Amino acid sequence: MSNLFQNDLYTLDSLKPSLIYLIFKQAESLRKSSPTSLLKILRGKLAALLFYEPSSRTFSSFSSAMKRLGGQTIEYQNPLQTSSAVKGETIEDSAIVFSNYVDAIIVRHPETGTVKRMADIVSIPVINAGDGIGEHPTQALLDLYTIWRKHKSLDNLKGLMAGDLKNGRTIHSLLKGLSKFKSNTVYLLSPKELKLSEKDKKEYRDQGVTLIEITSSSEIPADCHYWYWTRVQKERFDDVKEYEKLKLRFILNKKLVNEKAGEKTLLMHPLPRVGEIAVDVDSDPRATYLDEQLKNGMYIRMALLKMILSK
Repeated sequence: MSNLFQNDLYTLDSLKPSLIYLIFKQAESLRKSSPTSLLKILRGKLAALLFYEPSSRTFSSFSSAMKRLGGQTIEYQNPLQTSSAVKGETIEDSAIVFSNYVDAIIVRHPETGTVKRMADIVSIPVINAGDGIGEHPTQALLDLYTIWRKHKSLDNLKGLMAGDLKNGRTIHSLLKGLSKFKSNTVYLLSPKELKLSEKDKKEYRDQGVTLIEITSSSEIPADCHYWYWTRVQKERFDDVKEYEKLKLRFILNKKLVNEKAGEKTLLMHPLPRVGEIAVDVDSDPRATYLDEQLKNGMYIRMALLKMILSK
């Protein structure tokens, strides 16, 4: 199955809707399988997890996915402090080195384009686990999967995206994913300083997504299929004072949910949260960010690893 991804997965660009649904089908099959049978799938396979940016969920999810399928991992968190990168080794050389030891490289990096540079220089699969403010394709797939499991379709959806739309790679990736399906409308709620760029808005509109910018939570329509809340990303700011001014401009709390969310509105967040979702929302049955999204992420990554690495 590895040729389905042309070896790598560093962008959603090459994934057609039919392939995305095939990934979902594989994830559904894996979640119904016994733990013992899963251990045979990637027995003897080895993946390197190179995370140049902090991560808990994506890192642990990929590690868990690989091991639940019987594979093993070489794990580097913070390679800039713990690997030969400290000595000035280039990202290309690092990729070549690890390609001699493992069957796949899973990488997160703060600089957009780095994952593609690695993929271009090695013959083994390279999987993007977050690429600067660029893409986070496996997060988008798990988010699409979460929506699909609830609403049984990825066409004709109405959703809300709130928070840091400028810097949020999960936002960019989910919009790219939604653009592959028909007649999707997304309401955009953010401080004016963190709006989606004009270039990005044009790109997604050209791909068929209807984007509607709103300036207040009072403008959120009552019939959204999902709300996708995000944190303001401190690490993307040069001025801490600017971050402090913007970080809690829009807060998702129980009052807002009760007033504006529909009965079937999914409440989503890629995590971590830093105050923009009140803890009183956690117990709402529509909230997915502390359970369903996390589990779905593991199964989606298991499906991808199986499809890419199994022979």
